[in-house]
Amino acid sequence: MTNVQREMTRRGEWARQANRFTDRIMADGSTAWPVEPGRYRLVVSLACPWAHRSIIVRRLLGLEEAIGLAVVDTVTGLVVTNDFPQISLDLSTQWRAHARPDAPDLYPAELRDEIDDVSTGVYADVNNGVYKAGIATSQDVYEAAFEALFARLDRLSERLATRRYLVGRAISEADVRLFVTLVRFDAVYHGHFKCNRHKLTEMPVLWAYARDLYQTPGFGETVDFDHIKRHYYVTHPQINPSGVVPVGPDPAGWTTPHGREGLR
Repeated sequence: MTNVQREMTRRGEWARQANRFTDRIMADGSTAWPVEPGRYRLVVSLACPWAHRSIIVRRLLGLEEAIGLAVVDTVTGLVVTNDFPQISLDLSTQWRAHARPDAPDLYPAELRDEIDDVSTGVYADVNNGVYKAGIATSQDVYEAAFEALFARLDRLSERLATRRYLVGRAISEADVRLFVTLVRFDAVYHGHFKCNRHKLTEMPVLWAYARDLYQTPGFGETVDFDHIKRHYYVTHPQINPSGVVPVGPDPAGWTTPHGREGLR
């Protein structure tokens, strides 16, 4: 059985497996693995939105020298954690001493409750919602996930119509979490996962917001559309039995002006 098949419930609803490795890496190593430059390697799939979060945060904070990067399948040694929600938060908080002097604070203490609240909805209905829709094997489960996904995207569009970023006046963890799904939306989720009420390019606010982030150093250069498409279209034979990978969409639009500079 595939991982996807193991995660399906009897009513056709997809349930994400719990993370297997949940150790922490913390500045105070007395109760966890210690923060130590050169000791750890971030092992990722460039296709995976969950891994992509950590790649972006590592780049934004300037932790390339402190934490190595490997792309599967070059895994060796001990796995400390695959707890993807916590990894990017720990990079922002526990590794701060090794970040660039001008690195952004992606998880400022005074905004954490709001970031967590926004991120919870983004995860449930968008990050995980596209999977719940795309891998559902019953019509009612698919339609429920579909409706929740686009209802959340509509609310996010309203929120972002008058502000440049999701929380506060600077990029935060919440923006990183939403971006990794938006950047895959037209290439994969719209067609492959049947999330087809609208393309991202047909949602003006979210499309401009996503381009704004993509053109911010640390985001666009971490995106590999070819890797993303080959992974999704080839590794889900129950959805795409032919294994044919689409040529489009044209990525050139990601570098066009977004016009959001004046929002605060």
